[in-house]
Amino acid sequence: MRKDTAIKLFESTQVRTVWSEEEEKWYFSIVDMVAILTDSLNANNYWKVLKHRLAKEGSELVTNCNQLKMPAADGKYYKTDVADTEQLLRLVQSIPSPKAEPFKMWLAKVGYERIEETEDPEIGIDRLMETYLKKGYSTAWINQRLKSIEVRKDLTDEWENRSIKRGQEFAILTDEITKAWAGKTIKEYKKLKGLKKENLRDNMTNLELVLNMLAEATTTEISKEKKPGTFDENKTIAIQGGTIAGNTRKAIEEKTGKKIVTPQNAKGLNDEPLRKKLK
Repeated sequence: MRKDTAIKLFESTQVRTVWSEEEEKWYFSIVDMVAILTDSLNANNYWKVLKHRLAKEGSELVTNCNQLKMPAADGKYYKTDVADTEQLLRLVQSIPSPKAEPFKMWLAKVGYERIEETEDPEIGIDRLMETYLKKGYSTAWINQRLKSIEVRKDLTDEWENRSIKRGQEFAILTDEITKAWAGKTIKEYKKLKGLKKENLRDNMTNLELVLNMLAEATTTEISKEKKPGTFDENKTIAIQGGTIAGNTRKAIEEKTGKKIVTPQNAKGLNDEPLRKKLK
């Protein structure tokens, strides 16, 4: 596993973190977070006691706790208990501390909103639109992005009808589609745009989104007609759908002389209206 280390600041305290290239997720030092949330003079001991209590309660947080080497005050690297984002949020819920309360309130709010969205999906769409607007995306881009979600849902529904499993199999087929139309794997594509955990589609230009939609919509239609019965057959169809969009990309690039798949990410997209106003 290739890892890039980084130091995150939380208030005035440093939190040691490690980025897992393979898993595409951040890992945080549990002891550092415990120190921040509890103001304990001995965070190691606090975590040791809490860990023991959680283990007795059968908490999966302790069962699935990983250890990674992280730098200590003496400059040497030692194995340290770490948690990913989901585990960290679960840890926060187990700590009785005033500093943990804002996190707990936020988690409760998010949970309530998700229940609302389950009962009325339109609420979720409205919230998503509001979130993108706050991030600075244009209305035209947002409409395109929402359409891409619909196209993606049609494709995943079709895959489920063909007994494709969510998770790894979905990821493999998506990667094949992306390679076929963009000429890059998803990891290569994200690296080009300087992304880590960020959503790739949220960092695509309008034209990138359109071609990605074309690739996925074409894959869906071919699958409906061919009715593949095996994973390999689905993989072949994914490549076919992506290739059709890939040929379109090459044709556009030939006519315009410009690359469609570029390093431009969300920051560049959101700064574009400002640049237009300044001209």
